[in-house]
Amino acid sequence: MKIISPRSVKLSTRTEIEVRRNLPHGELKRISAWVFMDHFGPTQMVDGMQVASHPHTGLQTVTWPFSGAIEHNDSIGSRHVLHPGELNLMTAGHGIAHSERSISGQKFLHAVQLWLALPESVRNLPPNFEHHADLPVFNLDALDIKLFIGSFAGRVSPATTYWPLVGAQLGLAAGRMAVLPLDRTWEHGILLVAGELTVDGQDVPLNSLVHLPAGTEVTSISASENCVMILAGGAPFEEKLVLWWNFIARSHDEIVSMRSQWNGREDRFGDVEDALGGWIPAPEMPNLVLKPR
Repeated sequence: MKIISPRSVKLSTRTEIEVRRNLPHGELKRISAWVFMDHFGPTQMVDGMQVASHPHTGLQTVTWPFSGAIEHNDSIGSRHVLHPGELNLMTAGHGIAHSERSISGQKFLHAVQLWLALPESVRNLPPNFEHHADLPVFNLDALDIKLFIGSFAGRVSPATTYWPLVGAQLGLAAGRMAVLPLDRTWEHGILLVAGELTVDGQDVPLNSLVHLPAGTEVTSISASENCVMILAGGAPFEEKLVLWWNFIARSHDEIVSMRSQWNGREDRFGDVEDALGGWIPAPEMPNLVLKPR
């Protein structure tokens, strides 16, 4: 078991949002196909979130709010306001652009955004968007579970997946203990987003990610305060990837091409029609050759 502390990242948005990023990390690049994990809030809805149009390739974005409401717009014409307990799943495939902004009317914004790498066989499929409000909600031992993607404890989410995995919100009340029945052939992560938690007898700091490698079959968790967690796991994902900015590719040259196409406003990513207007240019490439890992 390894505990990963987040690093603070300032997003290039109109409101300069600060998020806590647990993946990728110097000590842990991914958990199964989960390659990116951002956790932001709870923050007061003063300026809110305004992320103008930006591109993605080779991945799925998984957006899951705990409080607040987020409007999604993308270049294939999808528009949806996301509320707590609902899932937005965008499959970028060959290329898509989207924007996100928080909706006023609620006091706090608190959410996670996660990325799933697409395997080679489907990484260039046409882009797609799904919104799911009817998701499995159930109890297991002392746990309250909302399964937003994949499968867990015999339940299956309706969200489209391309790799064997699980993504779920777990709730555990103060003073309670539970045992997680994990698939020992999978690896898992537990992100603590609220409360005080102990995993297999070890205290977990708030906002930290607990990595449970493949081979972990049963994990005991206990809460001294009401806890909210994200469980993210799946079968080991062995493909080598190049992850740079908002793109996932397989080589440095692919990244260079994607960046050029986006900044050149070529047709690959399309245009987003929204209330924000504008778009976020890709930054300069680093002065080195990006290696798959």
